[in-house]
Amino acid sequence: MPVEEFVAGWISGALGLVLGHPFDTVKVRLQTQTTYRGIIDCMVKTYRHESLLGFFKGMSFPIASIAVVNSVLFGVYSNTLLALTATSHQERWAQPPSYTQVFIAGCTGGFVQVYCLAPFDLIKVRLQNQTEPRARPGSPPPRYRGPVHCAASICQEEGPRGLFRGAWALTLRDTPTLGIYFVTYEWLCRQSTPDGQNPSSATVLVAGGFAGITSWAVATPLDVIKSRMQMAGPKHRVYRGVLDCMARSAQQEGLGVFFRGLTINSARAFPVNAVTFLSYEYLLRWWG
Repeated sequence: MPVEEFVAGWISGALGLVLGHPFDTVKVRLQTQTTYRGIIDCMVKTYRHESLLGFFKGMSFPIASIAVVNSVLFGVYSNTLLALTATSHQERWAQPPSYTQVFIAGCTGGFVQVYCLAPFDLIKVRLQNQTEPRARPGSPPPRYRGPVHCAASICQEEGPRGLFRGAWALTLRDTPTLGIYFVTYEWLCRQSTPDGQNPSSATVLVAGGFAGITSWAVATPLDVIKSRMQMAGPKHRVYRGVLDCMARSAQQEGLGVFFRGLTINSARAFPVNAVTFLSYEYLLRWWG
């Protein structure tokens, strides 16, 4: 099993994470809290109350962990394609796989990465939802002092299974969505690249960006449900499952709630995924 895809996925995931985390913080807060009137209001209140550091809450933990998850995603995707087509990454543009094979490989990568992602994503969401100002005299201390304390508190209050709260919604979100993600990227690259040639940097950037937007447009409804279930600890309202969370959210806030955060997701998705794919492709060409 080639390991280059895993290493390239790790590095490209780390680059994308640093670029996209402030957008992700705003997205999570819009999906799980009702105190903001929109994206600008959330950004202004976050900056005034918590300074610029508020946008980077929870990033120190996923800078390593989520990058590893991205490594698993790209590594499993590439090696599944290798098993399906018997062609390496360097040969793939000359002998392109079918879109069905790309979709199966993407779904496989999405399904496998969920098992790595679920605890890390839960901790990230809990830390991002802390709105207390940082180290200000007289202000109440945040509930979680950091990622390790957050993980320990969840295990103590909710048991080890609490770390996987929302994992089923995450599986439903990522498995088909990442199949669509890779199919969109492959299709756009092939439309703009002569047969048998590698796509240009501009093509990779545009294809990666639009693949991110397309996948998030599909994923946002389940992303809202996932985030709400992750916040539903002992001191919050508890949902009986994915369908119960969907029904309650729609009943209380209307169908528009399922697209909360779509605009900020799209704004984040283009640059993050453009950089992710460009760095991934260039690293593999460099090593190849």
